Amino acid sequence: AKALVGILAGTPTVDSPYCVGYQFGDLHVGLAPRCDGDDGPVAFWDVDDISGTLDDLTAAGAFVAQSPTEVGGGLLVAVVTDADGNRIGLRHLPS
Repeated sequence: AKALVGILAGTPTVDSPYCVGYQFGDLHVGLAPRCDGDDGPVAFWDVDDISGTLDDLTAAGAFVAQSPTEVGGGLLVAVVTDADGNRIGLRHLPS
């Protein structure tokens, strides 16, 4: 997948062991390695306050599947699972 996207998008804007990312205008597409138990892709939403957003989502019934993790350059990511089993990714960009 990295080679195909590279042909279409050029040089990745992020290239780390955790993620290879490409920028298309305002849209960032990140390719992350599949982890055991993953059921497919996760959409990541940019948030200003990852801890506060996690608190709001867990108060609404979601549970944390991946706690905030720094994946390079100060970028934090987290994943929650809602009551229906949908996974939601959160992405907090460094200041």
